[in-house]
Amino acid sequence: MLVKDFSFELPEDLIAQVPPATRGTCRLLVMDRKTGEYMDSTMDHFVDFLDPDSIVVVNNTRVRKARVFGLSENGGKVEFLFTQDNGDGTYTAMTTKSRRQKVGKKFDFCDLSGNHYCNGEIASETSDELKVVRFDRPIDEDFFQKCGHVPLPPYIKREDDFQDEKRYQTVYATESGSVAAPTAGLHFTPEILDSICAKGIQIIEITLHVGMGTFLPMRTQNLEDHHMHFESYHISAEAADAINAAKRAGKKLVATGTTSVRTLESAWDPQLGGVRSGYGKTNLFITPGFQFHEVDQLLTNFHTPESTLLVLVSAFAGREHILAAYNHAVQERYHFFSYGDATFLK
Repeated sequence: MLVKDFSFELPEDLIAQVPPATRGTCRLLVMDRKTGEYMDSTMDHFVDFLDPDSIVVVNNTRVRKARVFGLSENGGKVEFLFTQDNGDGTYTAMTTKSRRQKVGKKFDFCDLSGNHYCNGEIASETSDELKVVRFDRPIDEDFFQKCGHVPLPPYIKREDDFQDEKRYQTVYATESGSVAAPTAGLHFTPEILDSICAKGIQIIEITLHVGMGTFLPMRTQNLEDHHMHFESYHISAEAADAINAAKRAGKKLVATGTTSVRTLESAWDPQLGGVRSGYGKTNLFITPGFQFHEVDQLLTNFHTPESTLLVLVSAFAGREHILAAYNHAVQERYHFFSYGDATFLK
């Protein structure tokens, strides 16, 4: 299939630039993924669409303040998006003006008050022009907290501010490591989660640290020519046991976001007949024709044209159904992307 087959027209003013004034108040487009029929609702009614005999799986990753500015030796300001801890004292990063950032180039990294924090040097680069940065001191979460900015996506045309530190984070985020939010989970409030539990539905946490595999655009003409970057995930033994027991009992699995979908389907073990527990890495690219083994329903945001995420939801609910629903959402002036409204594909 062609990448352009997953495109749609979107007025720029429908791209949400800020979160809703109150978390959990967004609009919700509910669609039957088998028939393509849809209806308009709101997120505070989400629990009403859940089968009591189901489970909800959420991604508990926490967004790291991974956008950090470095000053080169000649005083130039360069933006780094640190996408991966390589485990050897180096981090992989995307940079602005990438071709100018040569191996051996040194940078001064300061905290948000302008005080020196550490020095870094580009130690190497990967085949796709990502930079590997080595620091002159051990780097941990303190570096990102003191020097970093919330890594808002580029279609949000403003600088991050104080509200983003909370609102670009799910209320259950605990495991730091993402460079973008698992945005479907941004709609949940403690009250909505309590209403789900009150219905007798179990909420199960898994982890996938969102990286370039999720957000990089496709630059090929054909779907089969696109290769996803690897992202790390973890499913605890307790979570795997709960998921597998629920599926054996015939319960529906409701995935929160495409990251939960990719984690669950990556961990599927045909010999086990369920998901494997443990740590793993996935570059699974879900395209039309994919056989879903775990996920029955999906809460997700509206995704960008010609993105791997739009391809995934099209594989789940049918390309024609998704594009028709998106056209309706545009006509009804839903808000799109990270801080926008949500869809429930059931």
